[in-house]
Amino acid sequence: MTCPVEARLHALGLALPPSAPSRALFLPGKITGNLLFLSGQICEWEGVPQYFGPVGDGFDLAKGQAAARMCALNLLFCIKQLTGALDSVAEVVRLGGFVAAPPGYGDGPLIVNGASQLFIDLYGNAGRHVRTAVNVASLPANALVEIDAVVELR
Repeated sequence: MTCPVEARLHALGLALPPSAPSRALFLPGKITGNLLFLSGQICEWEGVPQYFGPVGDGFDLAKGQAAARMCALNLLFCIKQLTGALDSVAEVVRLGGFVAAPPGYGDGPLIVNGASQLFIDLYGNAGRHVRTAVNVASLPANALVEIDAVVELR
């Protein structure tokens, strides 16, 4: 039986990746009390980076948002892996977004909106969160975007 959040994901034409392997020596997430702290996920599919930084001339904002959405799908994979179901999330508390961009690039937060929008689409008001979105010089595997999260569990 598909949970309601997964049904909404499929209705959006999206699916979780089959895996989200770690690139280094860290846990995908850690539960303490009723909070799940999720490690940063880059825009990769089954360990293969798909979007590369930094942002360049003529950059397509929609491409950046798709990269952020891919990070969110990897986070959702980790939520399901660690808790058993996407419906275990009571509320998305916080997202941290990192965009590989040159000094002076001002649209990093608009790129991170790709991840934020997916959580809102899936969880409604419970998907609305506090957030940090910053530009950085580079990310692991030369990725364009990395997103981490804190969620409250039921």
